[in-house]
Amino acid sequence: MKILSLDSATEAATCAVIEDNRLLGEITFNYKKQHSILMMPMIDKLLKNLKIDINSLDGFVVSKGPGSFTGLRIGASTIKGLSQGTGKPFVSVSSLDALAYNLAYTDGTICPIIDALRNNVYTALYNFVDSKLQRVSDYMIISIDDLISTINEQNLKVCFIGDAIYKFKEKLTNNIKNINFAPAHLNVVKASSLGEIGLNLLNSGIKDDLYTFSPLYIRKSQAEREYEKKMESLASE
Repeated sequence: MKILSLDSATEAATCAVIEDNRLLGEITFNYKKQHSILMMPMIDKLLKNLKIDINSLDGFVVSKGPGSFTGLRIGASTIKGLSQGTGKPFVSVSSLDALAYNLAYTDGTICPIIDALRNNVYTALYNFVDSKLQRVSDYMIISIDDLISTINEQNLKVCFIGDAIYKFKEKLTNNIKNINFAPAHLNVVKASSLGEIGLNLLNSGIKDDLYTFSPLYIRKSQAEREYEKKMESLASE
């Protein structure tokens, strides 16, 4: 099976083509640029360089989040369009799962952290057991202080990975004893990791529905929160 995977959940944008157990090509950019402008040219360049017609692909994989609301919608709409246009299935994979998969076979707990602003992170906890990635917590948005408390309470040996490392590394280092950090080149969601997880799902017959799929936001958008706050204020008048 040959698939195209893409992620636009964070500041990084990435796409890859995987055929069975082989990575054919991958493009990753990790700097501020509108994903709506960047994503399709990236995909087009990758496929042209590999001399692959999009209709020859067997399926697609997309990040379902959590992450940037705008980025997630761009990724979702892109992959839905490609899936509908080619008639090929797609499946979604959490950006946190993909980050954790970057650290395959790590001893101890893997903790991906994506910046969620206001001193919060998107995160989940993972272990590698019998050569398989196992998520051992819910997907969550949590303050960095509460995450530190959780890890210390469980006395975990933990390795952090993700874009929030740059923001919280000093605080994490000063407050957690048994700690490691992923190298810089792994701190972005890689379409290759995302695609490998998704490829296994597609091979198992798992796929998302074109009309019911929606990203994993975890929390409501700022617009929704402001609207609810306004409605509550009007109701109390």
